[in-house]
Order: sequence, then structure tokens, then C-alpha cells
Amino acid sequence: MADSTPRRFTRRTFLGWWMASLLTSTVVIGLAPILVFLWPAPPKGQKKTAIPVTLDKAISELSAGEAIKFDAPKTPNSAFIMANGGGDNAQGDLAFGGFACKDEKGTTHVFAINCSHLGCPIGLNTTENTFDCPCHGSRFHLDGTVLHGPAPAPLSDLTWKEGDNPKTIVVDGLILGF
Repeated sequence: MADSTPRRFTRRTFLGWWMASLLTSTVVIGLAPILVFLWPAPPKGQKKTAIPVTLDKAISELSAGEAIKFDAPKTPNSAFIMANGGGDNAQGDLAFGGFACKDEKGTTHVFAINCSHLGCPIGLNTTENTFDCPCHGSRFHLDGTVLHGPAPAPLSDLTWKEGDNPKTIVVDGLILGF
């Protein structure tokens, strides 16, 4: 026969619940400061925008096999957004410089300056019309494809359009806000 009287809330039950709530609140208080670092807020003032870049020479004046280096403006502090990626580069990664060039076929390309192997800045080899990485010896054709490894992927493109001035291009970028 079942006991019809309700169970009493005993001191042991009360102390068990009290200890559980005390332990839970201690864990929450201890972890709360760490959670801020797991999901940081984006920097204030950071915004995506089109960045005008003035080149030394108009793109229309480039001959086949010629390239021009350009850097992201320092004021305001900005960077270019890679349109695609491969290797160490990924779509949406930032580059602080680039090259505008015409390959041997006369096609215009605008690349991020980052090597696809480990992200080192590439340089233009004018004697052999290639982009060379000084860190590990990767070489790229002027169309961005890999000529010699260890780079596993072609150079990353930058999204761009011609500006108002013939010597100006507008590249998708980010104002960094610091």
C-alpha cells in the first residue's frame, strides 16, 4: 500500500540543491571572462568598401608581360579582400598589396601580393616575366598560375574595376578601423 502523505523537503535535499546551485554559479562566474575571448566583437569602425588605388601607369598603357605593384592606402588603414584562394590564401583573406598586369596574351589581371604557399609577398621578376616568392622559391606565370612549386595553387585575384582616372583602379577592400 502506497503512502498517501507527500514527501517532506528534508535538510539533506535542501543542502544538496544549495551545493549544486553554488557549484553551478561558481563555474559560470569562472568561465564568463573566458567566453569574451572565444567570441570577440569585431573592431569598431571596420567596414567593407571599394578602395581607390592610383597606379604609376594606366592599365590600358601596360604592354603584354608588364606588371605594376601597388599597396593598400595607409590612411585610412586599409586592406584588399581576396576574391578567391588556394593553398595558404582563402576567399575573404586580406592582402596589403597587389599587382596589376597583362599576361603574354594581353589579358589584364589584378592579383593579391600574397604567395599561395605560405603568404609571403611575391615580387616581379622582370627578366623572366614571372612572379617570384623570395621565401621558398615558388614561381608564377603572369596569369597567376604556378610555374614552379612549392606553391600548391595559383595567385589569388582581387575584385576590381577601372576608376574615374585612367591611372586609378578601384579594388574591393576593408577599412580596418585602427
